[in-house]
Amino acid sequence: MSNSEQRAAQFTKMESARRQTQHQLDLINRQITRRMTTIVPQFGRRQCGYRRGKAPQPSAFLERYRSNLAAITAERQPEIDALSRKLARQDAAIAALRARAGSDGTVVAATGPGGRTP
Repeated sequence: MSNSEQRAAQFTKMESARRQTQHQLDLINRQITRRMTTIVPQFGRRQCGYRRGKAPQPSAFLERYRSNLAAITAERQPEIDALSRKLARQDAAIAALRARAGSDGTVVAATGPGGRTP
């Protein structure tokens, strides 16, 4: 196997690992969204302001939504941070491999973020 073939194989492997890390990060975001979707209907049940003669505050829903979102995100924050750092390292490694491949005169298939061709 020649040097350029090894580099191409390494590049493909690195991009695959990056896609997997991005998928894990997207999965966490979808899980947070799903939990918020199940909680949102409960926010509307707290509107008992008209019974006491005063109108409900329109910003109360948004405040409850934001506080719950912050709490749910805080639970997963260490995992999100670790995956984000890993993704940044992988991006840097892929960029360095591309730079090395370009300086050697060999061409490695250029793909954009997410493994798509620009």
